Amino acid sequence: QVQLVESGGGLVQAGGSLRLSCAASGRTFSSYTMGWFRQAPGQEREFVATISRSARNTYYADSVKGRFTISRDNAKNTVYLQMNSLKPEDTAVYYCASTSAWGDLRSPDQYDYWGQGTQLTVSS
Repeated sequence: QVQLVESGGGLVQAGGSLRLSCAASGRTFSSYTMGWFRQAPGQEREFVATISRSARNTYYADSVKGRFTISRDNAKNTVYLQMNSLKPEDTAVYYCASTSAWGDLRSPDQYDYWGQGTQLTVSS
């Protein structure tokens, strides 16, 4: 079993930057594909980005491509989401998730473990 804990959320002005972190428990972090999702009030959870086990492959939602960067440090059991040029529409609870599957995985149903989420609010 994997436990995931997100951190780094907060309040930021539009155009600003923030980095989210997700720390994972266990000694098999490098065997999991990791993803970031977000959920705004009244909306379904949506895909943001995913990164392969070796970090060789990354995939992004069109809405964040060019502004967000997903990365991971397998030695630290941590995955990151660097968010630049933030917009008010990026406001949501951000979740990290893990899966033993591999590939361009964009559906929440493809992920096995989830963190509790961290709130990002972008003010205009």
